[in-house]
Amino acid sequence: MRPFLDDHLVYLLARASHALWRGFEPRVRDAGLSSLEWRVMAVLADREPLPVGTLAREVLAKQPTLTKALDRMAQQGWIERRTDPDDARRARVALTRAGRERVAPLLAAAAAHEARQLAGVPAAERKRLQRQLRAIIDRFDADEPPS
Repeated sequence: MRPFLDDHLVYLLARASHALWRGFEPRVRDAGLSSLEWRVMAVLADREPLPVGTLAREVLAKQPTLTKALDRMAQQGWIERRTDPDDARRARVALTRAGRERVAPLLAAAAAHEARQLAGVPAAERKRLQRQLRAIIDRFDADEPPS
């Protein structure tokens, strides 16, 4: 009988994520960022400003934890909070020019790291896996209450 975790998808996804992350994480630290700051900057790098609740879901953080990180990032000049045009009580978060400049080399390094780590996986298989993972994420996000 195989051990439970050998076939437990959630565990396998976490292990795969950790295996890939641990090779890139030193680069993030060397850039002076925490893993949460990196995720915030990577998410915002090519998107319109996001509400804090949406950003929290995207970066895998609880909103109070994210708010503290955003405060630090704003002090560094990497992000800015903007008033939501649809609801003045809410804020949207955007990268500043300094934030974009800080994250740009890391985005390129992350893409190169992923390509090296997954070099033995055929491109069609990687694309299929990306589609399957996006489908899982989309189903999960559909069940999330609006932020």
